Amino acid sequence: MKTSHPVHIVDVFAEAPYQGNQLAVVLDAGDFNENEMQRIALEMNYAETTFVNSKCQPDGGYSTRIFTPAQELPFAGHPTLGTAWVIRHFIETNNPPVIHLNLGVGRVSVDFTTSDDGREYPWFTAPPVKLGRTIEPDRITSALNLSIDEIENKAPVQELDAGIVIICVPLVSLDALQRAHLDLQAFAPLKNEGFSPFVYLFCTETLSPDNNLCARFFFDAHGVREDSATGSATACLGAYLLKHNYLSKTYFSLQIEQGYEIDRPSLLFLKAGEKDGIQEVFVGGNVIETMRGELL
Repeated sequence: MKTSHPVHIVDVFAEAPYQGNQLAVVLDAGDFNENEMQRIALEMNYAETTFVNSKCQPDGGYSTRIFTPAQELPFAGHPTLGTAWVIRHFIETNNPPVIHLNLGVGRVSVDFTTSDDGREYPWFTAPPVKLGRTIEPDRITSALNLSIDEIENKAPVQELDAGIVIICVPLVSLDALQRAHLDLQAFAPLKNEGFSPFVYLFCTETLSPDNNLCARFFFDAHGVREDSATGSATACLGAYLLKHNYLSKTYFSLQIEQGYEIDRPSLLFLKAGEKDGIQEVFVGGNVIETMRGELL
């Protein structure tokens, strides 16, 4: 094993430092085994830590593995954007407009754009999203501390898969969203049927009039945790909104706020639509580096 590895801490989907979703990116990580990566991810204790083989592979992509404190993931959104940003700024020498990551779900491309005010935004092209089983709303309300009339009935409670499997739950109000929490004991009957305790809630009522949706994401990783900004679930949301014509649009560009309940305000951008009969979903956001050093 090397004596040290470069580490970069970045906030993804952040409009200012110490907002958004934290990510640790470990470079030159080709000499770590799976157990070592898992232990480091637990030490970091962020929602995810990524490990990058800093040598570009023959196909032009960078081999990247994503770990939560509890398990490896084949795909996750904010680690994809944050890792691509670190590669672009600290491995590549000419700031290429596209970075390719070789993840568990396969090759994922991240495109970089520049806004009118000069801010750089990475966007990932979402892998194909599979729409799975639906759940009767009254079977999940107790697990979310909600009543049946607080779940929006214009689209189903549904399982979605973009490399990780989530349950998407539309709500009628911001008040319901803010009061929700995930009770693993009450969720147990659904878990016994194979449903993952990864639950994404959203509503069309927002804290800021500039935004279109407000969201929260709960997941089980050594107990219930709440994610401050969830890119993979946002990708799933894009496919869900298109499938159920939730916004009465075949193409949309949205700003989604998340993380306010845990004092990590975040802003995610979602673009989705159909082109030549093929669904396209893109998720973007700002990345801010907050720390760098070495893993000894």
